[in-house]
This record gives sequence, C-alpha cells and structure tokens, in this order.
Amino acid sequence: MIDGASHFKLLQKSTECSARLGELETPHGKIQTPVFMPVGTRGTVKAMAPCELEELGSQIILGNTYHLLLRPGPELIEKAGGLHRFAGWDHPILTDSGGFQVFSLAGLRKMRPNGVEFASHIDGNRFFLGPVESAAVQRALGSDIVMAFDECTPYPCSYKDAEKSLELTHRWESVSREQPLKEGQQMFGIVQGSVYPELREKSAKFITSLNFNGYAIGGVSVGETEEEMIHAMDWTTPFLPEDKPRYLMGVGTPRQIYEGVKRGIDMFDCVMPTRLARHGTAFVTGGKTLAIKAAKCREDFTPIDENCQCYACRNFTKAYIRHLLNVNEILGVRLLSIHNIAYFMDLMSNIRKAIADGTFIEFGKTLI
Repeated sequence: MIDGASHFKLLQKSTECSARLGELETPHGKIQTPVFMPVGTRGTVKAMAPCELEELGSQIILGNTYHLLLRPGPELIEKAGGLHRFAGWDHPILTDSGGFQVFSLAGLRKMRPNGVEFASHIDGNRFFLGPVESAAVQRALGSDIVMAFDECTPYPCSYKDAEKSLELTHRWESVSREQPLKEGQQMFGIVQGSVYPELREKSAKFITSLNFNGYAIGGVSVGETEEEMIHAMDWTTPFLPEDKPRYLMGVGTPRQIYEGVKRGIDMFDCVMPTRLARHGTAFVTGGKTLAIKAAKCREDFTPIDENCQCYACRNFTKAYIRHLLNVNEILGVRLLSIHNIAYFMDLMSNIRKAIADGTFIEFGKTLI
C-alpha cells in the first residue's frame, strides 16, 4: 500500500495564470513538468527505438495494463526484470490501469461489482480485471507510476448514468488504494464525473481524500468538445492539492496541452504524435498539421518544418518522405514519428521556458 507522500516539488508558479513548473521524483529519475508522455501501449512507442526517445528528450513513457496482461503477460515481464529492463528503457514509466478499456472495449465486457469480465479482443478468451488484479499486474510490471482502476465514463452520458459510474469508480479506487505495490512505486487516483460540474467536484473531493501520490483527470478526450474538455479541467483543478502532480489523461493537441498547463496541469499523454505519423501527417510550427502525402509535397524539397532540428528534418525532404509513405516503406512512418515526437518534446520545453520567463500567455498566441 502506498504511503500517500508527495514526491512532487513545486518550483515556480506563473505570475500570469495557474501554469507551474515542477519536479517529480521517481526511482528511475526526476521528471521536469509540465511534461508530455509518449504512449507505449504494448511496451514500445510505435516505430521508435528507446535511444531515439532519449535523444529527443522524452522523460517518461506509458505502458498499458490491459494490453500487457494479454501479451506477453505480467509473469514473463516480471521474470525479465520488469518492464524497464524488458523494454530497454531506463527512465520513468507510467502504466494505465486498464480503466480506459472499460470504455473503449464496451462491446467486449460485462460489468461486475468488483471489476470487469472481458472477452479478449485477440482470441475471445474471457478474463477478469478489477482494482485488485490491475494493481497486481502493475506491481509485476514495476512501473514508477501506477494508476488506480476506474471506469472511464463514456460520452455522451446522462447525469444518472454518470453518477452511477462515479460511484463504481470511487469504490474501485478505494480498493486500488489499499493494494500492495513494490517499493518506490507511486499510485495516482483518477477523477471522473463526465460533463457535470457537481460530479467533477464531488469526485475530486473524494479521490483526494484517499491521499494518492498524484491525481489525474479522466473521462476526457472521449468524444466531447474541446470546450467541454476545458470545462472539466476548470471544474476539477481547484479541488486538487497544489503539492501533488496533476495529470490530464489522453490529451492532446498542442493547443489543448497549452490550455491544460494554463490551468495548472503538469502531465499529459496522447497517441496522436505516432498515430498521425502512421497516417502521413506531421505537426509543424504553430501547432498546425501537414499532410505529407498530399500532392503539393510531391516536389517539395524542403524539410517537414524549417524550424525543427530533428533527424528527419535535418536530413530529408517532404518529397522523399512522401515517396516512402506512398510505397509503404517503414522508414517513412519512422521519420514522421521521430519528427512528431520531437515536436511535442520541443513544445513542452518551450512551455517550461515561457513559464520561467513570464511569457507563457504570449507564447500561447503562437498556437492555433
């Protein structure tokens, strides 16, 4: 069971808004916040080698309990020395609890009072995942930050259904809080409540009363509008303690990250950089996206982004990367993935610098 202590140091608060600089200490290193965490669902950030992530400045990556439970299994990973050693990543790792799959795989699960009975999306075999089982898997994985097991409330959702889901989440997270973990592991609680301010406030007050090591805002980026996502932050962050890290789950675009930091959020994750890369899309200056497969790039012999110094932009042109994508060469996806991760790492570095310099609001004007 975690001790509930804070491993987070608040270094500086913005004079312009609620943005802040912090430092989160873990067994595998300190994390400078605000931070973006590339998603490595199955033990790898898609198309990226760990050394490339290091070179780009990635401080922490994610893994997913549900997917690693199915393949290759927590027993094998623990036997290998834990997820860090298994994946060749000697820096912090955060593991999601599987609560998002309660939402995303709704057609393959049956809700039970003490957890969820899933039919595997791989072969249909049935297995059970609840707060006890989720914590046990994450304990075996040896992640630095363990997430409590919750139900990611779907959208749209009636008030009555959101309230029912919240009660379930609160029960499950109370059980999660009592589970044994390995020395040094931290556990974050997750606030739910859908698009209802009173439920968000109720959840924030209850989850913080359990004294987790950090707190996440869940149930966002599930189909709601950007305005509703921002409201969820506005309704939740005032009730989260200042001396512990705050994590907005599954978000997002550069502008959404900026809006989160503006409201005092410290940690973000999203599959967007590598997912869009696989679809031939690059992030460029200002938070815009560029379709490299578009015909206009056929004879464009300039880098993806003139302002970027990543390996892809230093060495290759849009025309060449477009060619690779069109002939299904793996290198095309790899180069776009490198660039997009580089963009997000640079974005967070620039955000931290702007907070430190007192120019955060001005910096926001550069993002669409």
